[in-house]
Amino acid sequence: MLFKLAWRNIWRNKRRTLITAASILFAVFSASVMSSFQKGAWDHMVNNVVNFYFGYAQVHQNGYWEEQTLDKAFDYKTAQQDIKNKLADVQNVVPRIESFALASYKNKTAGCLVVGTQPELEHELTKLKERISEGTYLTENDQAAIIGEGLAENLKIALNDTIVLISQGYRGVNAAAKYPVKALLDFGSPQLSKQMIYLPIKEAQQFYGAEGLATTLALQFDESKDVEESIQKVKANFHNEEYEVLDYKEMLPELMEARELDTAGARLMMFILYIIITFGIFGTILMMTKERTYEFGVLVSIGMSRWQLALTVWLEIVLLGIVGAIAGIIVSFPVIYYLHTNPIEMTGEMAEVYQKFGVEPILPSVLEYGIFIKQAFVVFLVTTVLAVYPFFKIWNLKPVQAMRA
Repeated sequence: MLFKLAWRNIWRNKRRTLITAASILFAVFSASVMSSFQKGAWDHMVNNVVNFYFGYAQVHQNGYWEEQTLDKAFDYKTAQQDIKNKLADVQNVVPRIESFALASYKNKTAGCLVVGTQPELEHELTKLKERISEGTYLTENDQAAIIGEGLAENLKIALNDTIVLISQGYRGVNAAAKYPVKALLDFGSPQLSKQMIYLPIKEAQQFYGAEGLATTLALQFDESKDVEESIQKVKANFHNEEYEVLDYKEMLPELMEARELDTAGARLMMFILYIIITFGIFGTILMMTKERTYEFGVLVSIGMSRWQLALTVWLEIVLLGIVGAIAGIIVSFPVIYYLHTNPIEMTGEMAEVYQKFGVEPILPSVLEYGIFIKQAFVVFLVTTVLAVYPFFKIWNLKPVQAMRA
């Protein structure tokens, strides 16, 4: 009965109701689209960076990440098999042996990162084959290297020329070898392009004197499932003194800090937006309470409980907020869905900046029902708090004075 009465009351003044609902609609629409774009853009950037090289998580021998030394290499085959057998969420386990070396061609030299990997597994994780700009991809038994275009330019080396690598191998052994350049890689990121060299893992192990060893197991997860939950499962299975499991947040702290800073800025903007809307709703409540003082006095005089009257007014305010929130969700959903399936493509200098860092130059939105639910909850919370004012006025109402007003 009270619900029906409250619903009728909010439509007694249709203009006021529509104006208030429209302001709430605008707030919900703006906040939903802003949240969707902000989360979508960062999820897209993280996915690109993670799948560019690191993977969502890596397994090392304990202490490797701090020291980054070949002496922390380990016999990876047992761990690789354990992960495949025990963890169904892990789609791919890519063994790598990584270390720095001095690359030389004729009278040119440059520091580089030599990565020994299993070519096909590496391609599944990072799509390395698709970055080849010239030449052909590695096979498992090749005695050849593929290098970044930036490194090739610095060394003035071309396809099929021979590159010389000099380094320190496992436990201090001398590492020196020469390899024909089988392909050039276009990384997009200038930093990676100037330092990356890939070898088949068997060849890299022989080069570093580390047969059967790897420094890293990069993990690829089933992205249709909760990746964070999958990472925790890996950590639970390898939480011991022999191995360390690092997720992308631990390996890329600067990126995570930038994301948190950007998220904080977006939250501040939404907070300001909702403060403005809160004052708009409060103005409506103030006018409604003032206009209906006589009505409240009459209802209390004829025996209506103050609790019932206060509850009815609270329902009116909450219903007003829900109407605006639902309208905002109805309007924002198709917009977000369209931008999710048809992301905005960036052009010009901004697109070039994204490409330099290996990120596809698009701005996608993310379609998550939690975004809409969150906005509806905020509106419900705001209207519930604002309903304290008419509740206070009704509780302290003096019927005789109210009917004289």
